[in-house]
Amino acid sequence: MNAHDYILYKQIQWAHRNNIMLIGSKGNRGYKAYTQNLNDNLFEPLLPEVKGNFEEADGGELTGNPCKMQAVHSSSALGVNIFQYWKRINQIPVIAAACEFYNRNNNTSQDINFEVKFSINDKFRFSPNIDVVITNSPKSRFKVFVIECKFSEAYSSQKHSGIDPKYIELDTIWEDIPNLYQFAKTISPDDGQFTYLHPAQLIKHILGLKEKFGKNKFRLLYLWYDTIGPESATHHREINEFIKITKADGVYFHAMSYQELIIKLSEEYRGAHKDYINYVSGRYL
Repeated sequence: MNAHDYILYKQIQWAHRNNIMLIGSKGNRGYKAYTQNLNDNLFEPLLPEVKGNFEEADGGELTGNPCKMQAVHSSSALGVNIFQYWKRINQIPVIAAACEFYNRNNNTSQDINFEVKFSINDKFRFSPNIDVVITNSPKSRFKVFVIECKFSEAYSSQKHSGIDPKYIELDTIWEDIPNLYQFAKTISPDDGQFTYLHPAQLIKHILGLKEKFGKNKFRLLYLWYDTIGPESATHHREINEFIKITKADGVYFHAMSYQELIIKLSEEYRGAHKDYINYVSGRYL
């Protein structure tokens, strides 16, 4: 069984164990991997502000019947299930510290938003959506902590894109990241090097964040769902290769698996946040 199917099957079994009825991607048609309603796929219903984040984005996560977020293997649903809870109870520093952005004694993080865009350059009509953005206080060294979340889609058979040559042609956006620039040229227009990591997407996030805040004012986390076997080993290797490139340019980038994050949260906060921990650990570990 490949990694994508393993994740999908695991989530379908979670639904069956919890007596959650599944439907196809077209309702009565398609593979039955979607919950009948959105709330069945979430730990808590979407907060109005969070719902607004997704409605304003261009990913179409909440459009259609069923919508994309109703898929049990939805990356956006996983991100909401992990992060929205801490926004609702106003304990954002807890999840920021668990993501290893800083230690537990730091309280600078103030808000969490989803599907946030940062423009790279006026020449580009569209800006990529960043899955999760933690906003910090104005006095914080880092203005934002940002998270790129990956679930089953990292292991999809669909080939990911490289860097459009239009980005390479704009010399000014690469001035203080020469190593990423040289690497970007090797995956433009197509990426024949990486199978599971999507470096072109991460580079565009870095460019947008750098344009908005400056190279040293943000931290980027790649939060991914680990599996077993050769696909996991390759994913690990690709992540480590990208970390080396970003480190050479002084970009604050690190990676963590969802499993690592959930285990850390479980060990430290099960007593105080029992229902949340039971849900995320029971479903995603």
